[in-house]
Amino acid sequence: MDISIRPYAAIAAAAFCAVALITPVLAGDATPGKDDTDSKVSVSTPDIALTPEEKAEKEGRRACKADICGAFRNKREAGGDIACTVVKSWRKEQLSKLVGKMKVSWPYGPVRCTSDVKLKRADLIKAMTEDKFELQLDQHSVVCKVDQDKDAPTDITFDFSPKVSFEKGKATKAKINWGKVTAPTLVKGALWTATAADNTVNVLSSTLVDDINDFIGKKCDEVKEDWADK
Repeated sequence: MDISIRPYAAIAAAAFCAVALITPVLAGDATPGKDDTDSKVSVSTPDIALTPEEKAEKEGRRACKADICGAFRNKREAGGDIACTVVKSWRKEQLSKLVGKMKVSWPYGPVRCTSDVKLKRADLIKAMTEDKFELQLDQHSVVCKVDQDKDAPTDITFDFSPKVSFEKGKATKAKINWGKVTAPTLVKGALWTATAADNTVNVLSSTLVDDINDFIGKKCDEVKEDWADK
């Protein structure tokens, strides 16, 4: 897989996967659409049906999403810490739209990413109730399978340990804190260089703040029936 031809496409995809998976705002619980206008996939074209696999992924994310939202919004410690496996697939046209925001193209096929999300319930409550709180998440890993038109699929794995600053229940600053990258030789060097640079200048990480606040507000409202009064 000659990702070295367009290394920043892979880097952009990795960044979106990380941000999406750790916030479950990836829980991009949206129907792939033809008129996407921003980095989140539009839900305004219901004529495009989800595949059975996409439906199963979406339902699996909903349970995880509701558990996280319950901690953020109910602010009750009962229930223990949160642990769930999140799976998200992106179609080629979705990835083309996403990475296009970074002025690169997506020359490969669909991508399927998986991550085990682990969050301390007490920390989520503190983020919502204390005047200032710095939420340091444990290290998470994301494994992505990238399909290709002519060659076998390629796996990319990367670690990250996000840190998010909250003030009065709102995220104000965030950093992905990229760690180890495992990938084919041609892409590993490019990914490592880009993630190391992001750890210094925090360019790719900046979208985290908006995504987290959007998740706690609008996205949690979408599954309120699953977490309200529980």
